[in-house]
Amino acid sequence: MQKLVQGIHQFQTQIFSSHKELFERLDHQAPETLFITCSDSRISPNLITQTEPGELFILRNVGNLVPPYESMGGMAAGIEFAVASLHVKDIIICGHSNCGAMKALLEPGDLGELPATKAWLTHARATERIMWESYGHLKNHELLHATVEENVLVQVENLRRHPAVAKATANGMLHLHAWVYKIETGEVFAFDPDRGQYASVTGTDGLVPLDPEHRATDLSI
Repeated sequence: MQKLVQGIHQFQTQIFSSHKELFERLDHQAPETLFITCSDSRISPNLITQTEPGELFILRNVGNLVPPYESMGGMAAGIEFAVASLHVKDIIICGHSNCGAMKALLEPGDLGELPATKAWLTHARATERIMWESYGHLKNHELLHATVEENVLVQVENLRRHPAVAKATANGMLHLHAWVYKIETGEVFAFDPDRGQYASVTGTDGLVPLDPEHRATDLSI
């Protein structure tokens, strides 16, 4: 806690004073992007994207999952608010390398003392099925990384079914993006629907949004 208190002191005495005009402009928020990512402590959306306060509307949870709208939970409320009230233009779902949630999805035996986590991961059941049906030839790290990538695509499909998102994408007012952040190298990869694979987000091809017709591998339940 002492480290956090010292950090607040440094922020107030050094950072805030040098960015006073920025914070004065933040009496209301007008972000253009909703960034959905994992709760993992190694992920810092503003650091990765080099954005300032007010530029990203951020939602985080274990495994960067998007439950069905009908669940009416915090994620549904956040997505609805970002799209219908803030009118964000883009939504990014960003997974990451070495994700503990995806490892637990593949090895559910480790969740014996984590019943809430086990219940939460049911929102990734389609991801689990895809992995065992289509990626049985992969093992260990390769299987985990493929799970991370497929899960982002599955969650994008879940996102499409949210009413506010469906309406905005149909009107061409909203674009969806699937990203994976590689912690150990700092690289970010985006799913390129034309190639059917992930490519560096810093390349031109990596910035192509997912079109409404794109579907991840056989997502029927």
